[in-house]
Amino acid sequence: MSELRFLPKEKKRVLISNRGEIAIRIAKACRELGHTAVGIWTDNEPAAKHLEFCDEWVRLPGKTNAETYLNIPAIIKLCKESKIDAVHPGYGFLAERTEFAEALEKEKIVFIGPNSNAVKLMGDKATSKVLAKSVGVPVIPGSAEAVPSVAEAIKISNDIGYPVLLKAVAGGGGRGQRACFSEGEIKDHFEAVQRESQSAFGNGDLLVEKLILDPHHIEVQVLGDKKGNVYHFFERECSVQRRNQKIIEEAPSPFIGDDEKLRQEICTTAVKLAQAVKYDSAGTVEFIMGADRKFYFLEMNTRIQVEHPITEEITGVDLIICMIQAAFGEELGIPDQEWIHRTGHAIECRICAEDPITMLPAPGLVTGFDTNFPQGIRFDHCVYKNLDVTPDFDPMVGKLIAKGIVRDIAIRKMRSALKGLYIEGLKTNIPLHKVIMEDQVFIDGNYTTTYIKEHKPQDRVKKTKKYSRFYKLLAGIEAKRMGM
Repeated sequence: MSELRFLPKEKKRVLISNRGEIAIRIAKACRELGHTAVGIWTDNEPAAKHLEFCDEWVRLPGKTNAETYLNIPAIIKLCKESKIDAVHPGYGFLAERTEFAEALEKEKIVFIGPNSNAVKLMGDKATSKVLAKSVGVPVIPGSAEAVPSVAEAIKISNDIGYPVLLKAVAGGGGRGQRACFSEGEIKDHFEAVQRESQSAFGNGDLLVEKLILDPHHIEVQVLGDKKGNVYHFFERECSVQRRNQKIIEEAPSPFIGDDEKLRQEICTTAVKLAQAVKYDSAGTVEFIMGADRKFYFLEMNTRIQVEHPITEEITGVDLIICMIQAAFGEELGIPDQEWIHRTGHAIECRICAEDPITMLPAPGLVTGFDTNFPQGIRFDHCVYKNLDVTPDFDPMVGKLIAKGIVRDIAIRKMRSALKGLYIEGLKTNIPLHKVIMEDQVFIDGNYTTTYIKEHKPQDRVKKTKKYSRFYKLLAGIEAKRMGM
């Protein structure tokens, strides 16, 4: 049997153009491979936790994301000054920006991600939908390209039938989306979704798609190399969402269950699409699956996903390591698809600095941090005492992952892990996760993307006097900081 990992041919200097837990994760992978991990520090986060895991660190001047992590010329300049061989963007920020991949390629700096053409083709939801349809991948009925006006949106919606989804052509993460159940709602929401999309992604173009009611969000992890090989690493279920953003993921999908024919069909479909764009890195093909178990292509994320650890746990494959190896044209050590096996079940809870009931961001200061986990727990995080979680960045501070030989055991371990995760001084969604792990709908695996909205686990989060006083104190501190 081939070994999965090989030592690199030569040591490279890898800049991590990101922060938080994903920067820590990438730094560890670089060091394991013998490369030099170069971290970034900025003026609004000079003592970032990820720097402790890097071999070197460099300053990226600026106090806003626009001046730092989203500033392509500044990062290119930094790469030249620091003699950087490659850049790993993690997720978010510039990870799916074609301009960034092209700028690095122009300077002969390796982009640890797919080739810029794949980023371009799959980064636009309209383009990717046309491509998917051309290679026989099922797509949701709707507009084949950006819809220019309210009138055109109404015409398409009347043709395919309501409800429909107004959806940003660019971006992701659940932003720039609105369900419409009538002509009137399209008229009410069209311009608002355009503005939101323009603000979030710099592109206000919209698509109109048939809205699949009570869907399951199923995604397939793929990995390609420079030799034209593309493999899948099975699927993940990501249907527990708030505001169209995931908070709990698990692998394999409880909805697909033991239907191996369906599992094989959706996974090979994802590989087919990746092969069509000559995909050569880690990526995720996302699908919507209805109650009838028919699935439709949603989008492709041309980067590593937040939830990649659960796939690593059930396959034993380090996806970040493989991304780096693929980017440098090295062997992955995977002889064929049959070599990749899955064992057990894994669940991930995203730990966010947010109110567990309203699920809105709740910036604050970590005054204490400790863990007491059972076996089979992994915590990818950037938490430490005196961490100041600000509104400048995503509120996620960590990812709690539980693995069990079967799903019931993974759930049991997650319950125990949540009880053993202590983050003081910061309001988090840990209480919400505790409720969900005890909820029979989740335990039965019968949930869909409407779970939070319809079953309202947030309403069962206990509001003790202790927490009520604590939350009021935090609210007062934040109001004072904001000059209110």
